[in-house]
Amino acid sequence: MTHDRFSAGPHWLPAAAQRPRMSAAWWRWVASRGSLTAQLRAASTQPFGVRLLAQGISRPRHTEARALGLDPRARIWRREVMLMLGDTPWVAARSVAPLASLHGARLQSLGTRSLGSWLFRQPGLKRGPIEIIRSPAPTLVTAFGRATPWGRRSVLRLGHTAILVQEFFLDAMDADLALSSR
Repeated sequence: MTHDRFSAGPHWLPAAAQRPRMSAAWWRWVASRGSLTAQLRAASTQPFGVRLLAQGISRPRHTEARALGLDPRARIWRREVMLMLGDTPWVAARSVAPLASLHGARLQSLGTRSLGSWLFRQPGLKRGPIEIIRSPAPTLVTAFGRATPWGRRSVLRLGHTAILVQEFFLDAMDADLALSSR
């Protein structure tokens, strides 16, 4: 069995329910409805990059299947990346989409481009509610860093394609931006 860098457990809550638990600095990052790629680029003078960790076809986790309204046995496209500023990973991200809905989508050809840089240029993109998880990924301790107290997810819809985007903020981002740990 492979190590799961993106385990998150079942405790996703609506953003408003988590708001009282976090600082204003974190809220601006976690509750933002715009492109995280654009936010990251604006936050640092270091060059933005994407480290592709995994991409392919698999089955969704139970929480992912519920979020997308899928049978847990459905086949999905999944992509796992680190969003980097310079050589430092700031965000671990996992995106999944039902394989059946990807007709015409260019997701497999993203390579080291961010999903957000493509998605947020598409006309008609709609973002569903943001859900937040506290202490998101105890197993996200890797060579890339460990998770901060927050992770977020939402379903982005582009026509008939639904993509669940899950983003886990890493301790290096917290340290570099001097964000409160709360």
